[in-house]
Amino acid sequence: MQIRKKITVTYIALSCFSTLLLSVVIFFLFKQNNEYYFLKRLQDRAKIASSIYYQNDAVKSKYFQEFKKEGLEELIEEKDFVLKVNGSNTFEYNTDLNLPSEFYSQVMKTGQSWIEEDYRYYYGQIFTESGQKYMVIVTAKDRRGNTSTIYILQILIFGGLGFVILAYFFGKFLARRVIGPMARITKEVKRISASNLHNRLPDTEGQDEISDLTKTFNDMLDRLETSFEIQANFINNASHELKTPITTIIAETEIMLLKERATEEYVSSLENINKQASKLGNLTEGLLKLTQTGYDGRKQVHDIARIDEILLDVKCSIDKIYPNNRVNIKLNEAPDNESLLTIPCNRPLLELALNNIISNGVKYSDNDEVFATLTADKSKIKITITDIGIGIPPEDIPYLYEPFFRGKIASKYNGYGLGLPLAMKIIRMHNGELQIQSETGKGTVVNIIFDKTNIRNSNLKS
Repeated sequence: MQIRKKITVTYIALSCFSTLLLSVVIFFLFKQNNEYYFLKRLQDRAKIASSIYYQNDAVKSKYFQEFKKEGLEELIEEKDFVLKVNGSNTFEYNTDLNLPSEFYSQVMKTGQSWIEEDYRYYYGQIFTESGQKYMVIVTAKDRRGNTSTIYILQILIFGGLGFVILAYFFGKFLARRVIGPMARITKEVKRISASNLHNRLPDTEGQDEISDLTKTFNDMLDRLETSFEIQANFINNASHELKTPITTIIAETEIMLLKERATEEYVSSLENINKQASKLGNLTEGLLKLTQTGYDGRKQVHDIARIDEILLDVKCSIDKIYPNNRVNIKLNEAPDNESLLTIPCNRPLLELALNNIISNGVKYSDNDEVFATLTADKSKIKITITDIGIGIPPEDIPYLYEPFFRGKIASKYNGYGLGLPLAMKIIRMHNGELQIQSETGKGTVVNIIFDKTNIRNSNLKS
């Protein structure tokens, strides 16, 4: 069932239920109110009937009878009976009264009671005069009450049916008002595909849920469009970077196979092939590691390691690549408490991320000084890597984490543009944050922050 029909049916059902409930309440309240005032009239007549019966004076008795006739509203088929009470459970019985024994028992017990049979009401009350008890019973038909009850019942039934019909149209109008904006959004969404991700839903006025849905969907389209562009750029760049060494190797081998050549030419050709193959191997390894970090982080975190030990191991690795490097690992601000420096991690990947960042500092500062400072407390571990190299232009910073991206200034240095994106993904996999601040010609400051409150204990080995 469509949501529009569900809203209409639900609105009609709730309207019917509320109307029925209100009608029942009104009907019973009206009936109780009618009974209350009719019994009050019978009660007044019972008092007059008792007064007439007590009076021995014919003048007073006539006065009460005239008052009853002229001063009170006439009742239909009104009758009154006075029964003498002889004891606690006995009284004189009148054969004209065909009432259940429970009625008499209730009157004798409580002093008054009433009963209704076919819209004829019987009201009984005990009166005492000169030590003698009397049971006065007044009866009459409430024809007006019966007519009024039928009339109010008809009003409620026909009014309820009319309201249900109105509820149907109101429900359809409400469903159209509620679903209309969503239907327009659905229509616009169907027009958006991978070929026109630049299209957006028209903004809606107001601060309601439809406006929030539109904004959320447009934000999602922004992220999708960015992801598609990054993916397209990655594929284009990766194919280009991989195709170049492969083409060079194939061309080199084809040239060498055309005819016999001198030993020096073969050596030169093999050296070129080796250089291109090494480049291809480095590219492939970088791409594989970049892909590896895209898996579920909980499957990648296997070790418990100290950050200071990882930094020292990274320094040893950099010493082998850049023997004359000027990297300084500053641990004087690190705490002595081992638990403050220990985090669950994938140690090889984390070493690779730190190695890439510090190596960038060495490479892009032309082997100038690079400082790696470690600080830690109960809530976080922070590594600050500072260099005084070429810096990063402001226009390049938004693209630093795109694979194969290389800025104009950095293009004169060897590299593939995979180190920083790989480091960012590894740090993010460890619930860390990578912050880069740089100024062209003055250097770069990289902050790596691991929030220990976000580290999942379930990632640890038992």
